[in-house]
Amino acid sequence: MVPQISKALASIVVLVASLVLSLLFSECCSSSVLIASVATPESELSDVDLLEFPLNLEYLEAEFFLFGSLGHGLDVFAPNLTEGGPPPIGAKLAKLDNFVRDVIFQFALQEVGHLRAIKSTVRGFPRPLLDLSAKCFAKVMDSAIGKPLLPPFDPYANEINFLLASYLIPYVGLTGYVGANPLLQNATSSKLVAGLLGVESGQDAVIRALLYKRGASLVKPYGVSVEEFTERISTLRNRLGKAGLKDEGLVVPRKEGAEGKVVGNILAGDKDSLAYPRTPQEILRIIYGGGDEHAPGGFYPKGASGRIARSYLNYTT
Repeated sequence: MVPQISKALASIVVLVASLVLSLLFSECCSSSVLIASVATPESELSDVDLLEFPLNLEYLEAEFFLFGSLGHGLDVFAPNLTEGGPPPIGAKLAKLDNFVRDVIFQFALQEVGHLRAIKSTVRGFPRPLLDLSAKCFAKVMDSAIGKPLLPPFDPYANEINFLLASYLIPYVGLTGYVGANPLLQNATSSKLVAGLLGVESGQDAVIRALLYKRGASLVKPYGVSVEEFTERISTLRNRLGKAGLKDEGLVVPRKEGAEGKVVGNILAGDKDSLAYPRTPQEILRIIYGGGDEHAPGGFYPKGASGRIARSYLNYTT
């Protein structure tokens, strides 16, 4: 009898211990489980996910360029595209000369077309809350330069500042389209992304060309050249993206220039002059301003929208 009783007791003890350990493991490791279940693997991203995600940047570009050139945004120009989303914070008319204003207005119209094209292909989502205030841009530029700029950087103060602020935007979307393209499953999606990428690349090229012409000029009153500003901004985006070199300023070491023969870098590209790709995670790390795709901030105080972005916002530690 004694051996049988001991065996029964041992079985009960093992069962209780298993239950307790299971509960403790669940409590202690719940964040790890959530990370695994919430983050969407790249292989599981659908065309709808990949087409909706860029709406976050297209909304930002449309509002920034509309306000900069006209003094008002989508709520006046194309209210149906906002779907009732909150108006942007702090956006306003920029002090631009007639030529730059005309260029930026054309960009704005192109972004309206992009929003319409994407939303006619997939359901999309309402405009997310955007922070386009001078204070938000100033924080980004302080991070890029490595110290507080005094007076604080104001993108709306003059055309040089506005072009530098514009340097922040289309290129990030461009790299996102390059990264998304090979993951798309059908021809309709690929055709749309190719069309979007073509125009975003053109916008980035125009912005870089306008800044390249002014490269040696000092950005007043900071005593930092336009070239150095772009290099610092690109370095910041590389650091926030945490995926190596995918961004370059207007001037690079000769060995990194096209075919290793020039220091001028009118267009950013790899050793074969091909555009760099970025993943949604990398883009979120950059546009949130903190290098963490799970922590809203920067231009998106409440986070970006769409299934990809929201999956990272559901992350807890």
